[in-house]
Amino acid sequence: VQLQASGGGMVQTGGSLRLSCAASGRTISNYAMAWFRQAPGMERKFVAGISWGGDRTQYTDSVKGRFTISRDNAKNTVYLQMDSLKPEDTAVYYCAADRTMHRIASTNAMEYWGKGTQVTVSS
Repeated sequence: VQLQASGGGMVQTGGSLRLSCAASGRTISNYAMAWFRQAPGMERKFVAGISWGGDRTQYTDSVKGRFTISRDNAKNTVYLQMDSLKPEDTAVYYCAADRTMHRIASTNAMEYWGKGTQVTVSS
């Protein structure tokens, strides 16, 4: 599976962005999908995950109520709607895929990674 993230950019505090992760080479309908982010000098961290059918989602505490992960298996695409953005959300955002939802928050467990997209939130 090849994953390509897009939709990043620069916004002001309180603004919104919608990230997309387009998959190719194989259907993602059998994969749990996730978004991670990595700020400068920091480790890559889990942001949000969604089960293969879209019925289960998981978020890190700092984005709950502000970010929404969704997927469209017919389009082989996963989304991350980010609202009420804060400067601390500034990072490179990566999408990833794994066979199971059970380890969706684990950086080491992801089977496939896409290239990142930069999100910058100015104060």
